[in-house]
Amino acid sequence: MSLVRSAGLQKFRETVRQLGGDPVRYARQAGLPVEALDTGDLLIQDTALAAVLEIAAVALRCPDLGLRVASVQELSLLGPLAVAMQNSPSVGDALECTSRYMFVHARDLHVSLIDDPEGVPGIKGLRYAFGAGVRPLPQATDMTMLFVHRTVTFLAGGGYGLRSVDLPHQPTAPRERYTEAFGATVRFGRPEALLRLPASLLGRPLEGVDATLRSLALAFLSQQAPGPDTAVAARVRAVLAQALGTGPTDLADVARLLATHPRTLQRELADEGQSYAAILDGVRRSRARGYVTTTDMPLAQVSRLLGFAEQAVLSRCARRWWGMSPSALRRAGRTGPGQRGVSSSATSPSIRLPSTIVPSRSATEVTKP
Repeated sequence: MSLVRSAGLQKFRETVRQLGGDPVRYARQAGLPVEALDTGDLLIQDTALAAVLEIAAVALRCPDLGLRVASVQELSLLGPLAVAMQNSPSVGDALECTSRYMFVHARDLHVSLIDDPEGVPGIKGLRYAFGAGVRPLPQATDMTMLFVHRTVTFLAGGGYGLRSVDLPHQPTAPRERYTEAFGATVRFGRPEALLRLPASLLGRPLEGVDATLRSLALAFLSQQAPGPDTAVAARVRAVLAQALGTGPTDLADVARLLATHPRTLQRELADEGQSYAAILDGVRRSRARGYVTTTDMPLAQVSRLLGFAEQAVLSRCARRWWGMSPSALRRAGRTGPGQRGVSSSATSPSIRLPSTIVPSRSATEVTKP
């Protein structure tokens, strides 16, 4: 089992509703927190994400559900990674960036460029690899591979000469549905999931890039995998940012994740002039502001995502943080002069990036092939 960001379920609720289904019921059957349907910031089990797609596909008698969801997903679900990709010098640089930082969204899933498995000159393989021992399920694989294809199409500015698509499972929908979705030959029961594309595509330059935005996004992404030499406070902050709302946030639990004793962790934080309580409070404050000012999420749900036992705790914290209630902050964030929040679909609420972090070119929606 591995943890992935709930951003991968973007458009699932909307697609299922359009088909007449009940996304909340399917989420509960799969063991998913219902909040995962409405925010991209939760860490959820990869098996649960795959299961909810399979459950919904069977219940709705919709064998191409994964393809349907992917066809309306937006590149913005990748958050800062999308910003770094869109502002890369070339398609190859964008894909290399994806390969390097995919761990931000899924620790054990990898996208990488490889030599063509069939040895055809001038062809590369863009491989989607799963963690060891993971049995990929068809709907999740279909969704991911079509999203990757549409992302490459967007970066390339249109058709890019896709030669074929390899999928490790047998078709769940008619074969012509796959051909229609990818616009190329799709082969099933293959050893790996990959797109075979022209090597010349990698050198194609991207237009309208902003090097400053790319640097900001890369700087954030590089901080998401703190190593053993990183300041203790930064490591604690990174763990809490990932665990908040979905995992344990007690000192003992975080210390265990960092392979240290709670007392040792407290002492090391004190040596840096920090405290565990202050770091947790800061992470909650940053996340709360994003949820309250950039989403319509009910405040009770916001409270749960912050790890609070009840909404009253959020209200007390909001008055301490900002001198006003969460409702007042939400109104002020939408009506105050010059207030411009970053949509939660574009980036995590805790990310401090300029309001221009999402480039204007083609908004952030992946162009439909």
